[in-house]
Amino acid sequence: MADPRDPHSRPVAHLLTGRDPALRTEALIRLVDGLVGDGDRTLMVEELAGEDYLVDHLVDSALTPPFLTDRRIVVARGLDRFKAPDLEPLVRYLADPSPTTSLVLEWTSGRIPKALTDAFKAAGGERIDTSAPGSARARQGWFDARLAEADVDLDPAARRLLVDHLGEDVGRLAGVLSTLTSVYGPGSRLGPEQIRPYLGEAGSAPPWDLTDAIDAGRRSEALEVLARMLDAGERHPLQILASLANHYERILRLEGAGVADEKAAAARLGLKGSTFPARKALTQSRRLGHRGVMRAVTLMSEADLAVKGGSALDPRTVVEILVARLAVSPRR
Repeated sequence: MADPRDPHSRPVAHLLTGRDPALRTEALIRLVDGLVGDGDRTLMVEELAGEDYLVDHLVDSALTPPFLTDRRIVVARGLDRFKAPDLEPLVRYLADPSPTTSLVLEWTSGRIPKALTDAFKAAGGERIDTSAPGSARARQGWFDARLAEADVDLDPAARRLLVDHLGEDVGRLAGVLSTLTSVYGPGSRLGPEQIRPYLGEAGSAPPWDLTDAIDAGRRSEALEVLARMLDAGERHPLQILASLANHYERILRLEGAGVADEKAAAARLGLKGSTFPARKALTQSRRLGHRGVMRAVTLMSEADLAVKGGSALDPRTVVEILVARLAVSPRR
């Protein structure tokens, strides 16, 4: 990322994407704060939001020379409400952008038109993906970076509690840290018992927490994670089944395949990059053995039929029973 304090290294445009409004807003604040630096925000920053502004207004603002400062920062919120033809003035602007304007564009959802993407790249723009991290390791790294910058100091046990409690609801982190700072004061060293009253409801859990608990035979934990996914995560039982089906499909494809290590397993599964998912699937395939894998596949099939109307039980009860049956001790 370019240094926003150096006018020669700053991109002329920044594009923020991601569905979580809390994460987008956090990234937007951090970006604009960096671009403003020691300058006068009231003179430098203009924000366009809501249904009132048009793309022509955005371009006019970007072309306006700075007043009593060396740079202007024009922020356009919710740019995705415009259709591709409406964005043509912005595409033309990016072909010859003002060197004294930093353009900050927010795209909340949907596909970005190719013309805008090409023009943005040609202008040397910076794209910032504010989506929640997609893997356990990336999510932990994301938390570690933000906790290191926090005004309060959480001990290791408090950090684990906070990360586990928020789960996938990473957008709540800034609010929790702000509350802890206001209660205890900047620089305070905090443990689990000090932060627990201010955590709120448990957030949703990522799918790998469920499959990890099932694979390890931790039935109570698996059911607790499932409840978080259904309640806080608002996942439909069919989504839970789809996630479990993907997990057991990998295990089934490796069962009896004769692969020797995780690299060979990754190749058979067609996985690119990290071989960690392949190692997990290979390990569980060996633990369960043929009979265990076939049992899991049968339970999955029966639950799928039950959720789709083949049982008088409600879908939630069906997946709870399924998870309880799958989370048996992983013995051959």
